[in-house]
Amino acid sequence: MSWLTALLAGAAAGVLSGFGVGGGTLLLIYMTAFAGVDQHLAQGINLLYFLPTAATALPAHFKNGFVDKKTAVPAILAGLAGTAAAAWAATALDVALLRRCFGGFLIVIGLRELFRKPANAR
Repeated sequence: MSWLTALLAGAAAGVLSGFGVGGGTLLLIYMTAFAGVDQHLAQGINLLYFLPTAATALPAHFKNGFVDKKTAVPAILAGLAGTAAAAWAATALDVALLRRCFGGFLIVIGLRELFRKPANAR
């Protein structure tokens, strides 16, 4: 039964990733809250998970014209620098503090989405 739960969590994360919605966050929550995986290990797995999911979704986004190459290059460079700094910081943090930070991040994002006005209402 646990393999079925893992399969369903992975499938849901994959669908969300295909839409570019951050299925890795769902996967990270599943691994830490339900599968008992250590936070640092779950984050590493999540990073590896992102590579093939992004590689399969990116051609469709290019094909449909949803990637602005002029904007992508600076975003990629800033993302690489931010990722390196955050990975270094995350490995130095205590797991309990890292979990609290991630939980706080999820609460902030959830509240932001909950109270966000639809684009057509602006």
